[in-house]
Amino acid sequence: MKGNPLNEPARLGQSSIINSNDAGDISGLPFDAAQFVADPSAYAEGSAPETPSLEQRLAALEAEKADLDNYKKRLRNEMTEHEARTREAILCDFLEVADNLERALASSEGGGETDVKSIRDGVDLVLRLLRSKLARHSVTAIESKGQSFDPRLHHAISQMSSNEVAPGAVLHEVQKGYRAGERLLRPATVVVASAAPLPQSEISRPDQGRTASGSAASRGRGHRHHW
Repeated sequence: MKGNPLNEPARLGQSSIINSNDAGDISGLPFDAAQFVADPSAYAEGSAPETPSLEQRLAALEAEKADLDNYKKRLRNEMTEHEARTREAILCDFLEVADNLERALASSEGGGETDVKSIRDGVDLVLRLLRSKLARHSVTAIESKGQSFDPRLHHAISQMSSNEVAPGAVLHEVQKGYRAGERLLRPATVVVASAAPLPQSEISRPDQGRTASGSAASRGRGHRHHW
């Protein structure tokens, strides 16, 4: 007797699942069954991963915070050490300038008028050394004399009339200004030129012209009145 035809689909479904499992294809299985087939050990008794407790999470956060604090402290120490070394390098450069000035003063002791030139030459050498040290640290002087007054670079202390430079230009430089790279280190202290006063003869000419024109107008008015 042949089997019941109604049971054939069920048997076909089971055989297709078994054949698929044998071939390693689990795409047709439900999610839980597919996960079990892929990793049966995950469903073994006592093998499920444990969720970290609150204490464990707090401990992990405390460890991360301690690492971050140590990194910040190490970074601050490195920055402080870098600043100290940079400051020491600058001070050592200017100590050399001070040594040369002391030598110049020591060589001038007991000398007469003939030593004035040698002292001047020595001071000039020290000044050139100082400028070279400043240039090494990107410090340059601001050239101001004859330049137009710029409030970003100049500090005016007075104004003086002069014909040497144009009005509004720097006439005298009282104290040099300096830049450190692109930043202003110190503005230049300057005296600004103003327009020179006109001579007395130039001042009187306009009055004379107005007087002459006024006389001519008076004569003209008198002539018109005569007519």
